[in-house]
Amino acid sequence: MDNKAFYELFEKGKLVLPEGEKNFADLPWNPHKKFEGVELKHIVTSEDTGGAYSYHLIRVAPGKSIGEHSHHNQVETHEVIAGKGTCINGGAEYEYEPGCVTIFRADTVHQVIAGDEGVMVFAKFFPALK
Repeated sequence: MDNKAFYELFEKGKLVLPEGEKNFADLPWNPHKKFEGVELKHIVTSEDTGGAYSYHLIRVAPGKSIGEHSHHNQVETHEVIAGKGTCINGGAEYEYEPGCVTIFRADTVHQVIAGDEGVMVFAKFFPALK
């Protein structure tokens, strides 16, 4: 399966819980408050989990980036779903491509730079992103 097909499957996916389902296609894309060309789709929010964790789809437009930042006392994970780019995690640089999973430890400076086709990740935060 190519990147585009996998991305489309994930974008049309759903969260299934005993309480019901959330269809990803029904959720809006929200512009990142700080980084231009970065959008988030909030799958599981802080409100859903009492602040314990949150899940988000993040897409970074071609040539744009999630600039250098860190999260105080918060672990973040990324699973690359589509596209390509570069990730810098605690000073180590590596290629982002589908199937790549990374963990950003609390207080670790990190950055994601999208390649020519952009990049989409499934991000999880512990505790939740607020």
